[in-house]
Amino acid sequence: MKIKEYISADTIKKRVEALAKLISKDYKGKEIYLICVLKGASVFAVELALNIEENVIFEFIEISSYSSTESTGIINLNKDISSSIEGKDVLIVEDIIDSGRTLSYLKDYLLSRKPNSLKICTLISKSARRVTDVSVDYVGFEIEDKFIVGYGLDYNEDYRNLSYIGVIE
Repeated sequence: MKIKEYISADTIKKRVEALAKLISKDYKGKEIYLICVLKGASVFAVELALNIEENVIFEFIEISSYSSTESTGIINLNKDISSSIEGKDVLIVEDIIDSGRTLSYLKDYLLSRKPNSLKICTLISKSARRVTDVSVDYVGFEIEDKFIVGYGLDYNEDYRNLSYIGVIE
């Protein structure tokens, strides 16, 4: 399988640093409960957290709706967070948002746990594929409808470890 570089490692690094600055400013003096959506957002979440100036508490949730390259439309909660977020300032960190269905479900699910605030940060947004209106507070890159891999994003669990984001040709 041939993969063509789409967003370079250096471009990603600079954008992650810029997002972390914005988040640090918005959460000044607050502890952030960063909820990383596994598995795809893991690389992004760690790099983001390393650049945030405020204290970050990590939580992990695994939710899926994909099989191979297509959304099944069925949302599965495979792993829940392990602590209470009631009264906490929560930041969901996602790898990619396309249809918005999964994130909309996740947002409603977490809001039912009564956080003080809840914001969303995604590395990649594909607005053209949106079928659910979901507000995203921090967006790394807005891209056209391409299937991408790398920097945590996968194709059947492969290619997550690429330092760049690529397109499968």
